[in-house]
Amino acid sequence: MTFEEKRAWIMGVVAVVAYTAYLAIVLGRAEHTPLAEVSYVPTLLWTVGAAVAAAIAVEVVVAIASPKDTHRKDQRDREITRFGEYTGQSFVVIGGVAALAMSMAELDHFWIANAIYLAFVLSAVLGSVAKISAYRWGFQPW
Repeated sequence: MTFEEKRAWIMGVVAVVAYTAYLAIVLGRAEHTPLAEVSYVPTLLWTVGAAVAAAIAVEVVVAIASPKDTHRKDQRDREITRFGEYTGQSFVVIGGVAALAMSMAELDHFWIANAIYLAFVLSAVLGSVAKISAYRWGFQPW
């Protein structure tokens, strides 16, 4: 497994774990209050920060465990990375449009922020799945 494929696995798993933790905390707080009134900002910031730190830490550990693979990146790796990033970016655009529509409809900040966060998570997951699929089952550039 190439280091770039390992990075895709790390990104996908960390994104899912962090978002699951965020949902568990926020939904747990909504037991006796309406969901839109739950304090979500600190939790969102902490989970995003923890996800970034965790991804970096795991990548460092993986790089230390297999140092010969870290700097080997060929044309195929670059094309797969670009393919995965382009594929994942579609959810960023969808999230941006959804947030714009929600703000024009004057929805609560809670819903707008969560739509954007979900879009970023889906972007990371879809991009990771696209990269892993390309590594596992082949990649044919157009």
